[in-house]
Amino acid sequence: MASFAGVDYYDTDSLLSEEERAVRDTIRAWVDERLLPVISRCYAEHRFPSELIPQMAEFGVFGANMPEKYGCAELNNVAYGLIMQELERGDSGIRSFASVQSSLVMYPILEFGSEGQRMHWLPKLAKAEVVGCYGLTEPDYGSDPGGLTTRAVKDGNEWVISGTKMWITNGSIADIAIIWAKTGALDDPGSIRGFVVETDRDGYVAKDQEGKLSLLASDTSEISLQEVRVPSENLLPGSSGLTSPLMCLNQARYGIAWGAVGAAMACYEEALSYAKNRVQFDRVIAGYQIQQIRLVEMLTEITKAQLLAIQLGRLKDRGELRHTQVSMAKRNNVNVACEVAREARRLLGANGILLEYQSMRHMANLESVYTYEGTHDIHGLIVGEEITGISALR
Repeated sequence: MASFAGVDYYDTDSLLSEEERAVRDTIRAWVDERLLPVISRCYAEHRFPSELIPQMAEFGVFGANMPEKYGCAELNNVAYGLIMQELERGDSGIRSFASVQSSLVMYPILEFGSEGQRMHWLPKLAKAEVVGCYGLTEPDYGSDPGGLTTRAVKDGNEWVISGTKMWITNGSIADIAIIWAKTGALDDPGSIRGFVVETDRDGYVAKDQEGKLSLLASDTSEISLQEVRVPSENLLPGSSGLTSPLMCLNQARYGIAWGAVGAAMACYEEALSYAKNRVQFDRVIAGYQIQQIRLVEMLTEITKAQLLAIQLGRLKDRGELRHTQVSMAKRNNVNVACEVAREARRLLGANGILLEYQSMRHMANLESVYTYEGTHDIHGLIVGEEITGISALR
């Protein structure tokens, strides 16, 4: 009997356009040829492969679903999602870099910036001539961003910003930061505004986050702002209240929902290949019932996640997407990826802890993805509020 060796069990390719498949295949080939040969070593060295950034820019990865007038590819959201899927098939840290650059730096400038800010920054960010980071989370305020304590005080034609931001991807390599601060009372989340802050300004300090056991090939920093002065024109004029940074996070969560599928695919494909070649007790382990059930469970959950991501993208392209639907997809798909990575690592046995295999690297990375951009449980409560009409967060 012929075997099915792929990871597209329900022919989801048939749900994609020719252009969407072409975009995916282009990024997939780049991941296979340029990223996978170096990522294990970068992970072991705790180093983000910054030399790959210009190549990603050449493929139009950054802001791929944004308008051409700003130097972007203007792809649809499904194509953008497939890019995120393929990048995370390589490593969560690489997808995180692209997500931050696109959804958390370019998007707020596009959505809340002036036309002058858009024309100045977006083409540079699309070409990766400028790298950005996103400063919302603080040491004491993660799941409750409305409690942030960073302040921005108007002083003539300048804003003076002071505060601390934590867990900032790209923080140590960024040229600009999108910083969220309160311009009014600390108990007033409605006064939250966004600012473009050049990282070479006096009082801006970024230091690497030490002691990480996950996302080792990603730049993660703590940012300190001590009376950092920026001109008034650095304010994102359309930003207003907590809704603005949450809109940005929703864009990033959309990409994560796709990216997690890529990580799960990588782990499943590795586990399947290993099972069909690893011999124990005179037969390949793929011939044992327990391993077949394990592989079937992986593929089934991946298939459901693929269908969820595609429909999410179609809703987004039609302008019908609700943020709660993004929460459901982020929550489900990351959880699926975590379980698939764990099961793949176990199937690989002792070899599963070696760098030459991917599954444990993905497993460790996904523990961070499970938490950031809204924890698994917080997203559950977001969906729970919509279906019951009762908020459990307050």
